[in-house]
Amino acid sequence: MVTGALAASIPWYTMMIPHKRSKIPKQVDDTLGVIHTHGVAGLLGGLLTGLFAEPTLCNLFLPVTNSKGAIYGGVGGAQFGKQLAGALFIIGWNVVVASIICVAINLVVPLRMPEDKLEVGDDAVHGEEAYALWEDGELYDITKHGGHGTRAAVAPVSITPN
Repeated sequence: MVTGALAASIPWYTMMIPHKRSKIPKQVDDTLGVIHTHGVAGLLGGLLTGLFAEPTLCNLFLPVTNSKGAIYGGVGGAQFGKQLAGALFIIGWNVVVASIICVAINLVVPLRMPEDKLEVGDDAVHGEEAYALWEDGELYDITKHGGHGTRAAVAPVSITPN
């Protein structure tokens, strides 16, 4: 229960408070909060497993003898070190591999939209709304959604169903 409470509340906190106040996270296009919902929550789940792993309960899932978390394991706690080492390896691996992939993609197409289009928004640039609840393929309507500056330059695109 402690793991569930912490792995739910800490990622929410990191997404809502420090992420919005820091300059660096604002430069990362993480619209869905993937860093928080998968990265932070996954890291917490792994590390808290290293704290709370109880050998009798672990044996119910997989026959292991060395799964003593730092809290229930008494003088053990080696599982927390293993979880931390695994997490650091995965973080390092993801940084290296994702960087290579992004550099390769950026050689072919730009990864970031120009600033004027970012101000308009991805939906409007493509001439539609992402979550069109009232009509399928609802167009971006400047009179309904407001606009200023470069937004007025967006030409509507008609979408006709087949």
